[in-house]
Amino acid sequence: MLLFVAACGERAAHPWRLVIATGGQGAVYYAYGEGLARVARAHLPGAEPEVVATAASVENLRLVAEGRADVAFTLADSAALAYEGRPPFTAREPVVALARLYENYTHLVVAADSSIHRLPDLRGRVVSMGAAGSGTELIATRLLTAAGVDPEKGVHVRRLQVADSAAALRGGHIDAFFFSGGLPTGTIAELAHVMPIRLIDLGDYVEPLGKRYRAFYEERSIPASTYELSGPVRTIGVPNYLVVNASMPADRAYALTRMLFEQRDALARAHPEALHLNLRAAISTNPLPLHPGAIRYYRESKRQS
Repeated sequence: MLLFVAACGERAAHPWRLVIATGGQGAVYYAYGEGLARVARAHLPGAEPEVVATAASVENLRLVAEGRADVAFTLADSAALAYEGRPPFTAREPVVALARLYENYTHLVVAADSSIHRLPDLRGRVVSMGAAGSGTELIATRLLTAAGVDPEKGVHVRRLQVADSAAALRGGHIDAFFFSGGLPTGTIAELAHVMPIRLIDLGDYVEPLGKRYRAFYEERSIPASTYELSGPVRTIGVPNYLVVNASMPADRAYALTRMLFEQRDALARAHPEALHLNLRAAISTNPLPLHPGAIRYYRESKRQS
């Protein structure tokens, strides 16, 4: 703890707000955020963490840009739109990165006995696209467009958080739902325990999405054991970043970045995705620049290695 007092200086001796924008309850962002709050409460003197459930990436970026959240989780594709001021954002947002954390896996979930086997089979179906203002909504829209399905008129759209999506699928109120999250996503794992499910293979869409929207998308595989599946399923991986406002004091950004690494095992007890954090990958936050406080930490770590 003394190390963090030294890093933060006198500023950290006084109470300071640490609002953490996450995602829906039952998703990895929320679990990771709760872990971040517990660790910050124990290791950042003066920090008063508050975990906020949100619609995730797009909303999180707006909250940080507007000063209503101090740190947030976001997908790389959503972060790029905010930083460059492209829709759904109307101007360049003052967001920068502390670290690249882990990868999200795009889930398209259906009942095991569903007649939906390919992305175009969603045409005319009732589909949850994720919560409004989420990274899930963004990639679901892009995927449907790539498959030749109008994302507004070609499906009957519902915009639900992952927990509500799972409940709606179980109740027969929707035919499928999208979700972008780490492995395992607790809500989907719980759903797989109470009803047989399948994930739709999305591997064929990695290349067209990458060409159209730049190289954020990579082919990944969801192991069968993750959700009691009959076999592994190809899907699309998207990096996750931890972001802050560019105006955050450098000593605070330094302390937060340092905490991510020094308390990685504690964070992994909140969710195992925290174990994927590593120094080599963490600095790859294109197109977002790293906060100067984060750069200081990475430079010090490089000298010590």
